[in-house]
Amino acid sequence: MNALPPRPRSPVVILGGGFTGAAVAWHLARQLSRPSITVVEPRPFLGGGLAYSSEEPSHRVNVPAARMSLLPDEPEHFSRWLVHDGEAGRDPDSVWRNSDVFPRRRVFGRYVAEQLAPYLDNGTIRHVREHGLEIRRSADGWTVTTSGQSIAADMVVLAMTHPSPDIPAALKPLAEAHGFVADVYCADALGSIAPEASVLIVGSGLTSADTVAELDRRGHRGRILAVSRHGLRSRGHPDLRGQPFGDFASTPATTALGLLENIRSTLAAACAGGVNWQSVFDQLRLQGPQLWSALEPDERTRLVRRLRAFWDVHRFRIAPQVEAVLDRRRAEGMFDNIAASLVAAHEGDRLTVSLRRRGRSRIETLRFDAVINTTGPAHGKALQTNPALRSIADAGLIRIDRHGLGIETGLDSRAIGPDGGSLHGLFVVGPLARGTFGELMGLPEVARHAQAVASEIESRLGAMQSIEGAR
Repeated sequence: MNALPPRPRSPVVILGGGFTGAAVAWHLARQLSRPSITVVEPRPFLGGGLAYSSEEPSHRVNVPAARMSLLPDEPEHFSRWLVHDGEAGRDPDSVWRNSDVFPRRRVFGRYVAEQLAPYLDNGTIRHVREHGLEIRRSADGWTVTTSGQSIAADMVVLAMTHPSPDIPAALKPLAEAHGFVADVYCADALGSIAPEASVLIVGSGLTSADTVAELDRRGHRGRILAVSRHGLRSRGHPDLRGQPFGDFASTPATTALGLLENIRSTLAAACAGGVNWQSVFDQLRLQGPQLWSALEPDERTRLVRRLRAFWDVHRFRIAPQVEAVLDRRRAEGMFDNIAASLVAAHEGDRLTVSLRRRGRSRIETLRFDAVINTTGPAHGKALQTNPALRSIADAGLIRIDRHGLGIETGLDSRAIGPDGGSLHGLFVVGPLARGTFGELMGLPEVARHAQAVASEIESRLGAMQSIEGAR
């Protein structure tokens, strides 16, 4: 009987090749030892992921280019690349009136891909264009099964970031209806919406704002209503960027209420000193890890449940080009956002949605030509919806963190196993590790975490090689 062919082996296998996985691979490839790295990502190039693969011209990065970089210690790395590449000349609208640059998202994806290209060419990084289906612990490490092969690994990195959005329960009856868009990031999701269609957008964050901008770019002129539980719209950037303001880390608050009080008093001091509120939130962002670690687990949960919506709209700002579209359409009476909860929905000659506005008891029934779900990635259900994550969750090796943000992770960025200790060789990076590290959605924070995880993996691989050498 013929023997089965040996499985390919890679010291490091990274599942997910968006920015998070690409950043880990890039930092690892630049280490002196240059371990062989396999990245499992079905998209045609690494670094784009959901966010930075978009071909939609109105989708722009929501952080000034000067603050986006693969290198945390060189924040202008991307800006210098933009100048060298000449992108600003091809897209003059990317330069805002205060000289900040907000290029199209796909441009940032191309920047990341170009940084990885030399390591793909020399074989340090191998891109497997397949879906990850299963992860199993083995006697000598881990085995990752994709849609086309099995790969043995010493270390596995979980870098999947954005699960598909969940459909709100009230909208389930519309799931198969014409005019209902369950996932706005599906190819040409908005292509069938007529220019004069009345539109309901469920959600009012970054994705909601991008949806309005894309509809506007496509020539849509109908009325748009955005609805969310708090009715909070993502805020914009200041006309003049300042330095981070305040100090939250010297004596960090130990309760969610204490942190809120510190933020309010700092905002008042900033206002009195002529400093914009964005500078306060920039400082919060920089000191986020210390603030999160100072809170007890119950206080972290309280912070997530009660204040997350307010944090998100101030922390994750929209590009000024997108903000200008929203402001114009509001001034024209063609866009509004309200605070309301969804009650029910059904399909008739149009899509009918019943909702209750915040603070009111009366239920309103409204009719739309299209309903678009922009509630964002269902991170809390990642262990159910992603087959590779589900396989190790079903095996009892990983679990959701207590805040419902991602995977329970140790301070060394390794997944917490069934015995409460860190699992050897299984790392969690990016948004899935937010329960331990706090703010890990913004690109600068993800880049820094990816760099730290790469250094940790390099150190552990070196220790393994020393042991093997001694044997």
